[in-house]
Amino acid sequence: MNRYWLLLLALLALPLAAACGGDDDDGGDLKKVTLMLNWAPNTQHSGIYLALENGWYEDEGIDLEIVEPASAGVEPVVAQGGADIGISAQEYVIPARAEGVPVVSIGAILQHNDSSFFALAKDNITRPKDFEGKKYGGFGGPLESEILNALVQCDGGDPAKVSSVEVGNVDYLPGMEQDRFDFVWVFEGWDVMRASEIENIDVTSVKFVDYLNCIPDWYTPVFIASESKISGDPDMLKDFMAATTRGYEAAIDDPKAAADALLKAAPELDRALVEKSQEYHVTKYMDSGRQWGVQDEKIWVEFEKFLRQAGLTTKEVDAKKAYTNDFLPKD
Repeated sequence: MNRYWLLLLALLALPLAAACGGDDDDGGDLKKVTLMLNWAPNTQHSGIYLALENGWYEDEGIDLEIVEPASAGVEPVVAQGGADIGISAQEYVIPARAEGVPVVSIGAILQHNDSSFFALAKDNITRPKDFEGKKYGGFGGPLESEILNALVQCDGGDPAKVSSVEVGNVDYLPGMEQDRFDFVWVFEGWDVMRASEIENIDVTSVKFVDYLNCIPDWYTPVFIASESKISGDPDMLKDFMAATTRGYEAAIDDPKAAADALLKAAPELDRALVEKSQEYHVTKYMDSGRQWGVQDEKIWVEFEKFLRQAGLTTKEVDAKKAYTNDFLPKD
């Protein structure tokens, strides 16, 4: 959360010749395309792995290479050409564009934010007001504070009565069990699933989507490309999104196959968790009656306004230029 200011510095620090994909190689007629993940492989990525497993990128003329994220973040790498496509999130794309980093979202993996604050059931946290008198464990980023304060205040509580401690990227459950902190920000379909369904721990969660009268919805994660890639190689992006759309639609229809494809690529993952999480995501990838990957202007406009009014960005970003649906398959 606190890496926004690093984006422009990282962009300037990248060598101009850093590109590792996008040119034709010795693999015949296939075009080498590099995709940088936002995190280690998980079920939010499984549509990609299912498409890869079935050869659907090759069907579109793409030799896809998947790499894990750079330490400075995905956005500057994609902007500079170090990766053709990346996985990011709306909370990174908008601040990046505010700093002059020219990345654009080209498709949403989930239609709604799957974030939640979760806690052990013994702490009796079932709504934002219950955070009063409790300690939040997080990364210490400004967005965390704004979301937490907005939820507590909207629910009739006093944000000043909520304390916090920076814990970084750790296994949250031991910290909560040892009473070092009481609640954390996670993804419902992975961390909460692991605690409740796999480890059989009694937990509660406050889902962001249940409080959209208090905070805006936003897209996290999303696929991103640079403005130069959009203008210079639009056909490749259309081909990539065609295969990727096919992968996520197939993951919805056959979550077992999607789980198997992800586990083949990342065998270190817990099979039981992957299978449970994959079943959960069947209804999260795509809203009923809507196309997978589509993004709404209202979501971008309202979240941009939220970040700016909270002081998390210092200049207005044109939300209409921060995303596009142009590369999704046409019906």
